[in-house]
Amino acid sequence: MDASSQRRPVDLATRSQRALALFSGTDLNPVPTWKSQHPTDSHRLNPDFRLIRDGYEIRIANGADALKRNTARLIERMYSSRGLFPYGQGESLDERDITVAACKGDHAVATLTLCLDVGKGLLADTLYRAEIDAARKNGGKVCEITRLAMDPEHSSYEALAGMMQLLYLVARLTYRVTDTFIEVHPRHAGFYRRMLGYQMVGPEKICPRVGAPAVLMHLCQRRLDHLVDLHAGRSDGESRTIYRMFQKRAELEELQRSLVASGPIQNQRRTSI
Repeated sequence: MDASSQRRPVDLATRSQRALALFSGTDLNPVPTWKSQHPTDSHRLNPDFRLIRDGYEIRIANGADALKRNTARLIERMYSSRGLFPYGQGESLDERDITVAACKGDHAVATLTLCLDVGKGLLADTLYRAEIDAARKNGGKVCEITRLAMDPEHSSYEALAGMMQLLYLVARLTYRVTDTFIEVHPRHAGFYRRMLGYQMVGPEKICPRVGAPAVLMHLCQRRLDHLVDLHAGRSDGESRTIYRMFQKRAELEELQRSLVASGPIQNQRRTSI
């Protein structure tokens, strides 16, 4: 726990921030080249696309060099503050990876990266190739979430939900992935299970990229579709998942059409959790 967390009451948003430590960085054990069974279709994502969530601007950082540098500094700071292995942004990025950022003004306060199964495969193949190959062999189109970090001064469900909603527009509705994987610290697995619907599918191992324990978690995108349809837009107190802060399916599909269009769009959404 950092000093600032010790001075503040611990709320749900603060607890969620502690779980935002995925395993990424310089790959000490390069993944063997994997030729995807499902080559990624070429999509030009709208660089002007924005989601506005409670004052946070959620956007895609690809093509915005200053924002990409900003997210790299954020990741370096958040990972090093937890004693994780130095990040090494440049060496492990693929130009087809898609970085999502939540910004306050000109500063990125949260970020994540979607890695598609193209070219070199996934970072998680290093430890969990067998588990991910099982999805591939069943015809799955796989991806992973990595480089997820959030500034504790902006530990916000609104920012996290906005990033996850944009990720859904990109991964599920645009690239039609079927299986999403994520490596997390074992202590954080409960958060991803309760709030995001992930299930643990890989045993605890030491991640060589950060020198810390990891487990592999998986979310079938058909299950994700069900969770979105079940919880999106609910205002009652019974649903505590991130997906209650999503928009309804018809609105998401409209946003996705704007995401791959050439014109600018801004979408504002405010939902309490």
